[in-house]
Amino acid sequence: MIEFRIDRRSGVATYLQLVQQVKHALRLGLVGPGDRLPTAREVVEQTAINPNTVLKAYRELEREGLVEPRPGLGTFVRRSLVTPGVAEDSPLRGDLLEWLDRAQGLGMGREDVEALFRSVVDQRFRS
Repeated sequence: MIEFRIDRRSGVATYLQLVQQVKHALRLGLVGPGDRLPTAREVVEQTAINPNTVLKAYRELEREGLVEPRPGLGTFVRRSLVTPGVAEDSPLRGDLLEWLDRAQGLGMGREDVEALFRSVVDQRFRS
């Protein structure tokens, strides 16, 4: 099950953080078709956010065709976003973990790694 984390200092709307986290879980194969997302009440208990924020996020995911509400049962995943190389057992994931170990060995912290990664990704995927 997804454990949502809200960063109130990120500048990203709370509902979009939820949407992004569900999409990440779908890409990583942590949840897949048929899986139930946490109820709005469960998310509220976990994150202390407004229930309407959760419902807004779930409506956005429904609009994108990723989930479907089932009255009285919850919100369920309709489709996966997993691509080759992203799954938990992927060799690419292992390579990335080794790279992160090297970066930490050089004294890089999370923010350093994220900045470097974003820079390289932005450079590689320029339109």
